[in-house]
Amino acid sequence: MKIDWDRRTCARKGHVTYAPDEPALRERLHAHTAHGDVWRCLRCGDFALGQPHGTGAARDAPLVPRGKVLRDLFILRFLAIERAVRGVFIVLVAVAVWKFSNSQDAVRRLFHEYLDVFRPVFRHFHYDLDHSPVVGSIQKAFGYKHSTLLLVAVLLVAYALIELVEAVGLWYAKRWAEYLTVVATAAFLPLEIWELTEQISWLKIATLVLNILAVLYIALAKRLFGLRGGRRAFEEERHSASLLEVEESAGATV
Repeated sequence: MKIDWDRRTCARKGHVTYAPDEPALRERLHAHTAHGDVWRCLRCGDFALGQPHGTGAARDAPLVPRGKVLRDLFILRFLAIERAVRGVFIVLVAVAVWKFSNSQDAVRRLFHEYLDVFRPVFRHFHYDLDHSPVVGSIQKAFGYKHSTLLLVAVLLVAYALIELVEAVGLWYAKRWAEYLTVVATAAFLPLEIWELTEQISWLKIATLVLNILAVLYIALAKRLFGLRGGRRAFEEERHSASLLEVEESAGATV
């Protein structure tokens, strides 16, 4: 089933109407009814009862996202939420690493105490904790120096900040954020692929696929790096979706 992004957004946010000064264009966007004047919504094209939200020259009308542009905005905001969640999670991991670096000996003792308690339980289910990859990774972390753990925490915070900046920029559909997302995500793809050679998991595979699709989609749909005509073609596409320009073209051909 095809989604009507325009009417879906208007149902959630309300219509956006505008009364242009140009008489011919104004007539195409306006009508009289028994209930009063109605104006065409710049997003969905339906007539809405009441006074227009704005008035002035057509060139000063708000550029309301509609059609494919609106769908692209929805996808960007989905990616923004994913980046925000990931950024917050990485911050929490960085805080955990920092706290661990300050109380490494205490955490090591507590870990081994719990390990002694749970070892017989897991042995009953034929699982050897002493040879568990997870337990091995934790024990390996106990051998890291305090300075090394602090460096890891700082790098994690820097990575989290990049993710959060991406999230804010993508939410507001900023072009610099699209470039940042493509470059930053592509830079980490080799690391994600290398991690899969070490240990395969569905979460890692899903993350890798999502990041590859995000890079390809943003680069192609937003015409970054000169692809598909570059910025000029992107701006022309945005303006061609404007209802005012559609009506101006229709009026010129009548």
